Amino acid sequence: MFSALPTLDLLLKGLLLTTMGMFWVVLLVRVNGLRSFSKMTNFDFVMTVAIGSLLASASQANSWSAFFQAMIAMAALFLVQFVTALLRRRSDKIEALMQNTPVILMRDGEIIDSALAETRVARSDLMAKLREANVLNMQQVRAVVLETTGDISVLHGNHCADDMLEGTKTIAHQ
Repeated sequence: MFSALPTLDLLLKGLLLTTMGMFWVVLLVRVNGLRSFSKMTNFDFVMTVAIGSLLASASQANSWSAFFQAMIAMAALFLVQFVTALLRRRSDKIEALMQNTPVILMRDGEIIDSALAETRVARSDLMAKLREANVLNMQQVRAVVLETTGDISVLHGNHCADDMLEGTKTIAHQ
């Protein structure tokens, strides 16, 4: 691709194709927006893994056609992500299909063990999140929510407005 000398060609392919691929990904992210690699949905996670795989393929391409095929596939992934984001904004059904529902793990100082079991969140992980949020007393906790991204949000203080828990799922105590 770059040189008749095999060792030099290997070195140049690794350096130049990876650099070109990285600039391509940066350009696509600039066009598509910051949400491209955010922790939003399962779809976004798959997008991130796929782009990484395609970048690896592009950096190891042995021909220009293989390199450009990886570049086109990356652009197609960004286009699919853009279109699905539009569809999710316009349709609650598509949103529900693509997005997990946040789950309440703790409410008004009480841990909901059935929610921990269903979401496979360890009690020790919950306690670590409470410490991270500077909770000094379990009774300060209004709610703990396992978000759609996998993050855990801790809401504490004197009062938690009902609209802060809008769209969450409560799992009954067992």
